Amino acid sequence: MLKHIRPALGALAMLTLITGVAYPLAVTAIAQVAFHEQANGSLVRDEQGKVRGSALIAQKFEGAEWFHSRPSASDFATVASAASNLAPGNPTLVARIGKDSAAEAVNGQPVPQALVTTSASGLDPQLPPAAALYQVPRIAAARKLPAATLERLVEAHTERPLVGPAVVNVLALNMALAALH
Repeated sequence: MLKHIRPALGALAMLTLITGVAYPLAVTAIAQVAFHEQANGSLVRDEQGKVRGSALIAQKFEGAEWFHSRPSASDFATVASAASNLAPGNPTLVARIGKDSAAEAVNGQPVPQALVTTSASGLDPQLPPAAALYQVPRIAAARKLPAATLERLVEAHTERPLVGPAVVNVLALNMALAALH
């Protein structure tokens, strides 16, 4: 029996070292050399070098003077990131969307869907340009800025990928907005 167990334990130890130690270390080393920025979280820093967030994860912005991100089912907690999984007819979801719609409503215009519905991960850092532009009158009034200035800011931060719709990164947009003052 020992004749069969010894090679099995040796194989277990060898595979554990290869797949549990050597491979992860090799992948980490390659990522740090070839994709340093992405491997370290795609962090966004201000002029002083202080980390303000990640280009890949949404942050919560409150107040009339900021562009708001999509709502998050996990309240922007990365550990519990997920959709709410509430059915469209669920009273809890209907109440939350109604509350969010009332909070985002501007001049009686219908609120863009992206401002009241969560993404699948709950941490989507981008908005469609129309959802960002919808917020311009509120921000212009709060900051006492011309709407045209904010519209140009949104346009300057609109990313148009080769495949897929145009998007605006809310963190980058708000950092540019903060730099206006």
